[in-house]
Amino acid sequence: MAKAKLKSRLKLSYGAIYIRRTKGGKFRWYLDYRDSTGKRIQKVAPLAVTQQEATWSLQEAVRKEFDAEYRIKRQREKTNFKELSVMYLENYAKPNKKSWKDDQYRIEAHMNPFFKDDEIGSISPLQIEKYRVERLKGGVTKSTINRELTILKKMFNLAIDWNLAEQNPVAKVKLFSEKDTKKERILKDEEEAQLLPSCPKYLRPIIIVALNTGMRRGEILRLRWKQVDLERRFITVENTKSGKNRTIPVNDVLYQELARIKAQSGKSELVFPNPKTERPFIELKKSFKKACRAVGIHDLRFHDLRHTFATRLIEAGVDIVTVMELMGHFSVRITQRYTHPGQNQKRRAVDLLAANIAKRTEKPENLLHSCDTEKPRAVEVPATNLNSVN
Repeated sequence: MAKAKLKSRLKLSYGAIYIRRTKGGKFRWYLDYRDSTGKRIQKVAPLAVTQQEATWSLQEAVRKEFDAEYRIKRQREKTNFKELSVMYLENYAKPNKKSWKDDQYRIEAHMNPFFKDDEIGSISPLQIEKYRVERLKGGVTKSTINRELTILKKMFNLAIDWNLAEQNPVAKVKLFSEKDTKKERILKDEEEAQLLPSCPKYLRPIIIVALNTGMRRGEILRLRWKQVDLERRFITVENTKSGKNRTIPVNDVLYQELARIKAQSGKSELVFPNPKTERPFIELKKSFKKACRAVGIHDLRFHDLRHTFATRLIEAGVDIVTVMELMGHFSVRITQRYTHPGQNQKRRAVDLLAANIAKRTEKPENLLHSCDTEKPRAVEVPATNLNSVN
């Protein structure tokens, strides 16, 4: 957007709208108006992308203030769940979420068949609880159900913002505890030695990149040669989940693999193009599971390779702040979810404790190594010829 547009404000009789760049580099529309008491309100219009949408958001905000002042209750148009799901995907998920396809699948496969054409104002916390129970009976993990409830909660919050509903039934439903469902699966060294030879030609280098960089699957599949500096040996990860680029050094193992691929890549801009389409791979789940099954590796997800990267760094003695930066996390707390000390690391820790105890209890006389306690003997100094020139 041009700088002139960034500085300009669109003034209306009931308020104003303006645009501002956030710390993350994105442009957001803001509203400027006064509430029923005359107090000035300035806030972001979260769903506005265009100037027209920002104007509508301002009108809606001012109308709510007017209704509150004069205690006006307006008749809402009835919206069913399927209609809300379409509005959620088109007006929020697709413009704002890279993972909107995951949301679309969860909604169409599970939520729509359950809630169907129920009017959203009639959906109660009890119905949300019944949805949880049905998903549990279907063998779904608690963490998966929590992700679905998070989507539902956002949908109803947006419905309130859009003046389609008065309350959020998900707000009164607690998420499941995930303490017992967190997976701590890492790829063992011997498993890695078995897995790599069993992989298809295109999959093997992708796994090597994952194990040596901790990059997410999407980051690897979208990786382009312009992001890879083989001369200075680093990769710049772009379009990340956090919205911030990060730099990952290239070690010797990864350098040899990338140099080999570069020599064979031809004119492709992608590091890992799909040989059939010359476009990025969409999914690797089937080929990855097939390669794992071939060598008897069970319960390993591609994302566990990222977990393995972090855990191996911690076990090698790398400080957690460095691991956090390599992983691209906002805080150490997030990184700690990926790092779990293995049995060898725990054994080294308790062995170190035992060694320190033994050192403290050791007798002082034992600390004297090869000390001579006899009286010093006279040392004969040979006569020297002061006139000698040797």
